Amino acid sequence: MLTQEKPQQRNWQPIIKELQAALGTKNVVQRREELITYECDGLTSYRQRPALAVLPRTTAQVAIAVQICQKYNVPFIARGSGTGLSGGALPVDDCVLIVTSMMRQILSVDYENQQVVVQPGVINSWVTQTVSGAGFYYAPDPSSQIICSIGGNVAENSGGVHCLKYGVTTNHVLGLKVVTPQGEIVDLGGQVAEMPGYDLTGLFVGSEGTLGIATEVTLRILKTAESICVLLADFTSVEAAGKTVSDIISAGIIPGGMEIMDNLSINAVEDVVKTNCYPRDATAILIIEIDGLEVEVQASKARVKEICMNNGARNVTTASDLDMRLKLWKGRKAAFAAAGHVSPDYYVQDGVIPRTQLPYVLKEIEALSQRSGYRIANVFHAGDGNLHPLILYDNSIPGELEKVEEVGGEILKLCVRVGGSISGEHGIGAEKRCYMSEMFSETDLETMLWVRQVFNPQGLANPTKIFPTPRTCGEAARSMGRKEEKFTQISGVERF
Repeated sequence: MLTQEKPQQRNWQPIIKELQAALGTKNVVQRREELITYECDGLTSYRQRPALAVLPRTTAQVAIAVQICQKYNVPFIARGSGTGLSGGALPVDDCVLIVTSMMRQILSVDYENQQVVVQPGVINSWVTQTVSGAGFYYAPDPSSQIICSIGGNVAENSGGVHCLKYGVTTNHVLGLKVVTPQGEIVDLGGQVAEMPGYDLTGLFVGSEGTLGIATEVTLRILKTAESICVLLADFTSVEAAGKTVSDIISAGIIPGGMEIMDNLSINAVEDVVKTNCYPRDATAILIIEIDGLEVEVQASKARVKEICMNNGARNVTTASDLDMRLKLWKGRKAAFAAAGHVSPDYYVQDGVIPRTQLPYVLKEIEALSQRSGYRIANVFHAGDGNLHPLILYDNSIPGELEKVEEVGGEILKLCVRVGGSISGEHGIGAEKRCYMSEMFSETDLETMLWVRQVFNPQGLANPTKIFPTPRTCGEAARSMGRKEEKFTQISGVERF
């Protein structure tokens, strides 16, 4: 059990001096105005400034920073680019944030064995950019891939558009160099997909920083397909688009990706990105990417188009050239950002459902929108049933956040009721921990805590995340993020 000293009782002077000696003065952030940068991740409604932030550049520096935190019993939290959407990198009171964004080296590229080794701060899209000239790419592609980091992807087990056919991050991580919560440096996995013994790599990926900090990641890269085709079908109902997804899979076709956007999302995207490809009067569009051998793609394209038309699609657009394919995907990749142009704020959820339940769940979400009075834009990875409903609201109105949190909670409970999950790729973090009991029994949760206890016995690595507490998620997060600011003097600098 973690016992933290109160901020006013902790003597930060020796901690700061040791961190500065190990990492350099410029790599220890302590000024309160500079720490504002790190007070939240992509879930901006929850905020808490850390006591300190450190920016290591090597595995050894990460290990020393963790050892110093252990020495002084200080909780620490790893942070990458800060794009997470579940509060996984949200600081806790009186903590040190270990920021890996300066660890941006691609350490090696091995085309013969189809793998690369990167530091955790490497941006997701950089991997593909590095290897694309040789005909390779890195498959996991979250919508935030131009800014999210590999370390964050590993922590949350991120997915993306192409996870339907190629899997999520864990399917592409061969090995890891990890700093444990005790400050030890260990290697997990290796350079081949299957290693003897316990699958500690699989255990670590998706552990949200509670089992340690990854400092080097060995990734699997894939050969670019011989042929790629993107189809865009527009429908007069979201349910018809959802049924089309199930019918395509039932026909034995596994597309590289399948995405649905509803009318609200379509118009938001066209207002901002102006693709001129998405019909504004469509109730929903379905984007389907097929890849593989040329003969396979041609056959699948014809069958997919037939299925779309049989389910009431008004039009089906196809694109095989690179520029047009990118144009069709551009709007989907910008959908979250575009939502910010139609509403002051939005609250995004991340539930997963069986594909066969898509029509039913979409109807229920629409009914929930009508009852609650909040517009809900639906953008999601339809192929694997990963929903991303965006609940639009105005956070400047007192009490609105609490209300949309309840709406989001109802969506997650709906997902569980139909046999799904409360998270597909965003993680549990601080936001969804109270809903873990909707999916898991007390025995299940206790078993998970035993595993964490083995790696993190003092509870210093990313405390308070993933597992439920007696308070609700919203209450717990807001209690961390809405405290009165307290000022102390550290090295002559006023600090939060």
